[in-house]
Amino acid sequence: MRRRAALPVLAGAALVILARPGPTGAQVVAPAAPSAATPASAVALPTAPQDPQVARGRYLAVLGDCEGCHDRPGGPPYAGGLPLNTPFGTIYSVNITQDRETGIGAWSADDFWNAMHKGVRRDGAKLYPAFPYPYFTHVSRAESDALYAYFRTVAPVSYRPPPNRLPFPFNLRFLVGVWNALYFKADDRPVSGADSGQHIVQGLGHCGACHTPKTFLGGDKTDHALEGGQLDTWAAPAINADPRRGLGSWSTAEVAEYLKNGRNDRANASASMAEVVTHSTSQITDADLAAIGDYLRGRPSHADPVDANFKPDGKVMAAGEAIYVDECAACHAVDGKAAPGLFPPLPGAAVTQSTDPTTVIRFILSGAQTVATDAKPTPHSMPSFGWKLTDAQVAAVATYVRNSWGNVAPAVRPGDVGKIRRKVGQAVQKPSAKV
Repeated sequence: MRRRAALPVLAGAALVILARPGPTGAQVVAPAAPSAATPASAVALPTAPQDPQVARGRYLAVLGDCEGCHDRPGGPPYAGGLPLNTPFGTIYSVNITQDRETGIGAWSADDFWNAMHKGVRRDGAKLYPAFPYPYFTHVSRAESDALYAYFRTVAPVSYRPPPNRLPFPFNLRFLVGVWNALYFKADDRPVSGADSGQHIVQGLGHCGACHTPKTFLGGDKTDHALEGGQLDTWAAPAINADPRRGLGSWSTAEVAEYLKNGRNDRANASASMAEVVTHSTSQITDADLAAIGDYLRGRPSHADPVDANFKPDGKVMAAGEAIYVDECAACHAVDGKAAPGLFPPLPGAAVTQSTDPTTVIRFILSGAQTVATDAKPTPHSMPSFGWKLTDAQVAAVATYVRNSWGNVAPAVRPGDVGKIRRKVGQAVQKPSAKV
């Protein structure tokens, strides 16, 4: 549902390109842009729709987190222009307001359906697979028409996002045909159980966009669906029945609570997942949240089993424990149990035990802030430690929390930390004792 993965993450990402972006510098003419201090989600949308199809379409737009990619900071709703970082370059989300020149105001319901179902643009060109049509192809025609009806009510905004920054050969759109032959097939089966968790997760929810590992060309490894993926400098955890690295130890109610409120007694949503909760899952019906939880918890895991006999280096663990007690225990407690519902406990935490340590490293380096929701209006913050801990120290404390209190996960190497530090630009600002 969102453009980047976060810790802990339960929803997917959409890097959207529905029309050819034009030159920069166009003026926004309607509605007026909010101030930079006003989030796009706070801008008043058009008058609440009375038509049932339009109302259904608005809900489906929330379910698919359309604002997540089509709202740039400070811009009007759905006007596009948000830079989306992909492994192949930067894509700017497009304008999907009703402006006929720069948006989709000239699109018909069939044009919209072809984009959703077949990944084909109004002019017949293939869409880049950054737009998640491999998921949206599972959306029914009735759902597509409802979305179209809703977007017809969105006020036109004259705005052209900047051109995409895709290096050769990724800027050659015809190569998408090759990608489609490898990774995409339009779903022409009749839709059954339109409100089922499977239909939401595999369709508009497009959870696998973040939570399924990718090939080197960016296609889903479908035999490892929902077993976790990596995007930019975050690692999305498994969201399946894996009891250590996924949701196997969660109840359906806990999954629904996390998605609705942005936290539960096991985990807090932050970074991009916080935005997903804000724009999408906090507004989804309880029935749909429960259906999502039931489906995810029933998904089998094909990941390699955890080596319960793994023992990290004793000296590294001792160093990591000393750092943990000094820097982390005030919030997470010496025994790691913290204060459930406020600060997430570390024993048994799925993300902490993930095979990929990227997100654990990222949090230690950069810190985080949880999402504020109606039910949980006060956000909580974790400070950055990257400015004061060396790569070896971050690796030591990460290894410690990943292998204490019953947790088992591969050790973190200083080189792993260094790679992520260089990407996020978090330099050490003062000398620290050697590990």
